[in-house]
Amino acid sequence: MLTYLSILIGFVLDLILGDPEWMPHPVVQLGRATTAMERRLRKWFPKTEKGERAAGRLMAFLLPFLTLIVVFDFLWLCYEVTPWLYLAMQSLLCWQCLAMKDLATESSRVQQALESGDLEKARKQVSRIVGRDTENLTAGGVTRAAVETVAENFSDGVIAPLLCMLVGGAPLALTYKAINTMDSMVGYKNEKYVNFGRGPAKLDDVANWIPSRISAFLWMAAAGLTGNSAKGAFQIWKRDRRKHASPNAGQTEAACAGSLGVRLAGPISYFGEPVEKEYIGDKTRKITPKDIRKANRMMLVGSFLCLFLGLVIRFAICYYNDWIMY
Repeated sequence: MLTYLSILIGFVLDLILGDPEWMPHPVVQLGRATTAMERRLRKWFPKTEKGERAAGRLMAFLLPFLTLIVVFDFLWLCYEVTPWLYLAMQSLLCWQCLAMKDLATESSRVQQALESGDLEKARKQVSRIVGRDTENLTAGGVTRAAVETVAENFSDGVIAPLLCMLVGGAPLALTYKAINTMDSMVGYKNEKYVNFGRGPAKLDDVANWIPSRISAFLWMAAAGLTGNSAKGAFQIWKRDRRKHASPNAGQTEAACAGSLGVRLAGPISYFGEPVEKEYIGDKTRKITPKDIRKANRMMLVGSFLCLFLGLVIRFAICYYNDWIMY
């Protein structure tokens, strides 16, 4: 029951406060741990293809495992002191694992800049939440980038950590964040990371496989509840969900494109290098800045649906098994 309350409190805190800049964040520490571990492992293993892959696989095991153990032990000690401290600390950690408020806030700033006619400002704003080159994006390109980010991060920034909380509380949620952080830092196919980052990237694909598909169906339900097209979301998801280099990112992008009746993805560039990507969705109409607001509404409604259904199931399981204190 305490974990049940912690998840609910953490969700509400993120919805209201987001991630204040003054507050220390565990993901920052996970990033530092990733950098330190990479540096050491590169020294210990030979600088060959096999050596780098072995080093990357070891990091893909060690960082999530150590995160799980450390967070679990920390919360156990808190519970030994007093259940109230356990509740407070786990609520704080659950809060810091979610990204609803910040995702909505940052993408809304892109929308505001576009609607004011300040394309340069919109490009700068969207560069804060995407990895692609943004200097030469048109207004439509900026809008697509923002909508795609909301759709993709709905899965790995909200639903995946929330599902982990519902299964294993903050320890499992932060273990997921460790996997996600590793992938964001070393999961590139460039010269430096093509071998070392292979293990972390594959692990991230595995960790997101189920959450991304659950997220797609939650998006469809949210589309119907917000006046968008649930039918279109399902049809485009069914047709285009595999039109992405990632086995997971295309799930919610396809559902989002179908729910809005717009075309997403397509050719972009990273670090000055053009990257060919297939289009997702049908160009039934021109994408507009208002689609960012629509995407955010579906993201938030889908998040509430996941929380509600997850807590109902968790409460039923806990009640049935008399796990009242956990």
